[in-house]
Amino acid sequence: MSVDRVEKRVEKSGDGAAEAAVTTTALRYYAVAPGVRLNVRSGPGTSYSIVRVLAEGAKVPIFCQTPGTWVTGPYGTSNVWDNIDDGEFVADAYIYTGTDGYVAPRCS
Repeated sequence: MSVDRVEKRVEKSGDGAAEAAVTTTALRYYAVAPGVRLNVRSGPGTSYSIVRVLAEGAKVPIFCQTPGTWVTGPYGTSNVWDNIDDGEFVADAYIYTGTDGYVAPRCS
């Protein structure tokens, strides 16, 4: 797992004065199972269309997680799906997170 820093800049104005606040959060990247080219789907399940395929050795961020189709992979059987970008999901059973549970907030 690797960690990047993500900055979210918020501009506020009031009384004619502008102020900026910067919030820094850690964005973790998780490894896809070794030797796997992983399908990225448009939703949290195997019935959703494949939008791209991750190369072997890829690492992905997990922005949020949601339940979906049950999948068996190198890291067990799970119905957890990881949102790795807008409209892009991968089965958590293929991502090494170090746990069978959730590591990110639930997708809304």
